[in-house]
Amino acid sequence: MGCIFCKIRDGIIVKEFTYEDKDVMVFPDIYPIKPVHLLIIPKEHIGDFLMVNDEKLMTKLTKVIQKMVKKEKLEDKGYRVVINGGGAQAVNHLHIHLVGPLGKTAEM
Repeated sequence: MGCIFCKIRDGIIVKEFTYEDKDVMVFPDIYPIKPVHLLIIPKEHIGDFLMVNDEKLMTKLTKVIQKMVKKEKLEDKGYRVVINGGGAQAVNHLHIHLVGPLGKTAEM
């Protein structure tokens, strides 16, 4: 499989994780747009957000995002959680961007 995130998951590409458990991996984006720019990724290969059908996985991803917001101390500094899909994503493996700090006037 040619998916870069699956290669990272399998250890073919070495990456230092910010967080990891049996279902989720988190690491910094290779091209950060803010001081904090993490990718929260399910280890299971899911090609697009519309293909998610596991409520437990989405609940777990939400909890990991919340944990990373707190770990990075972004609660009061502003942050954005983004999922690209439908061809807008650079890698066809579901991943969630956590980006911050962002002020209240930050543009989308």
